[in-house]
Amino acid sequence: MRRWALVLALFALLGPACGGGGGSTTSTAGCTGKVAGGPVTVKAWFHSGQGSERTTITSQVAAFNASQNDVKVELVLLPEGNYNDQVKAAAASGGLPDILDFDGPFLYNYAWNRNLVALDSCISPDLKANLLASIVKQGTYAAHFYGVGTFDSGLGLYTRKSVLAKKGIRIPSGPQDAWTADEFTQALKTLQGAGFKKPLDLKINYGQGEWYTYGFSPIIQSAGADLIDRRNYQSADGVLNSAAAVQSLTVFQSWFKQGFVDFNVDDTAFLKGQSAISWVGHWVFADYRKAFGDDLVILPLPNFGKGSKTGMGSWQWGVTSKTKSVDAAWAFINYLLKDQQVLQMTGANGAVPATKSASAASTQFAPGGPENIFVQQLESSAVPRPQTPAYPTITLSFQKAINDILNGGDVKAALDKAVQDIDRDIKDNDGYPVKT
Repeated sequence: MRRWALVLALFALLGPACGGGGGSTTSTAGCTGKVAGGPVTVKAWFHSGQGSERTTITSQVAAFNASQNDVKVELVLLPEGNYNDQVKAAAASGGLPDILDFDGPFLYNYAWNRNLVALDSCISPDLKANLLASIVKQGTYAAHFYGVGTFDSGLGLYTRKSVLAKKGIRIPSGPQDAWTADEFTQALKTLQGAGFKKPLDLKINYGQGEWYTYGFSPIIQSAGADLIDRRNYQSADGVLNSAAAVQSLTVFQSWFKQGFVDFNVDDTAFLKGQSAISWVGHWVFADYRKAFGDDLVILPLPNFGKGSKTGMGSWQWGVTSKTKSVDAAWAFINYLLKDQQVLQMTGANGAVPATKSASAASTQFAPGGPENIFVQQLESSAVPRPQTPAYPTITLSFQKAINDILNGGDVKAALDKAVQDIDRDIKDNDGYPVKT
């Protein structure tokens, strides 16, 4: 997927802290419930990603502007390839727009640097209750709500019912019924013996980047470990390099050592039938469904002891501290969260609708729909990436560890090195104290 290679570069640009922003703000008071002095013009930045997303957001802006006279949105489409570089420069120079679109994990660093306004006074209780649990988790930092997405993401194991049935392999009914790690490994052995030389596609072709964190941190979280101690976000020691993390990633490494993993250079291992199982996210559904029809099934990731877990998080909207009217900015974001608008965007990009009501209205994601498992997981077993401004260092360190591990390196040593790098960054930034 194009996004994961990009995000690694973006985190490298971001560094330990998003430059600038440190405390000087224009408006941090939140919403009053009324747009004053209208009509008010607000500028919104949007990453120029998929063509369908660009077309949709452009039409949504036009529809919003035509629907009322209090707020006018000026949309700026910026190239995704250097999007965060431009955000970083704007934060440093005081040139941020009123409304900012950003990839979810950046929120915590932006909020810490006071680039975003808390939206607690803006979002209604009814709307917040209608959001998927994962959307609320991702948008929260230091007990305040800073960002909200109109869609979310999810992971699963794509396979074919006919292939599993032919070999007598159990088909889990949902996240609560996931294969154990041992069951999964045995299934891979069975499938290899059935003629799938490399039965598992882990999307290694995406390369070392955010995919390694998003895709594989659920392994250690399912085992009871994590990327950092979330009780205070001050250290990864004893958590990321715990016995549970080492054991689960040793199993992960064994899949490579036993020759189960197809490195999938051309990204077609599952589509061509080389692999029987593809460990990936919601974004491949349309292509896989087109190839295999109703035989396609999406299963939860394996349970390594503490329940199946999934990655989550995607692009969000926030109001910057440079805006002169939080109410005007929020009015547009609130419009995008209406079911019709949520379904328009998710129909364009295939992502999971952010609201429960929109998901229920979608044939794909409603109960009984082929992608409903993503909604189930986002409501119950999704783990947000660590909600700390140290996340850029955390993800880079974990990515390096995963790369070492899949290439045969010592699992404990790789995780110890990641812990050292993470703890050093936290110490260098005085523990990233919450700014008040």
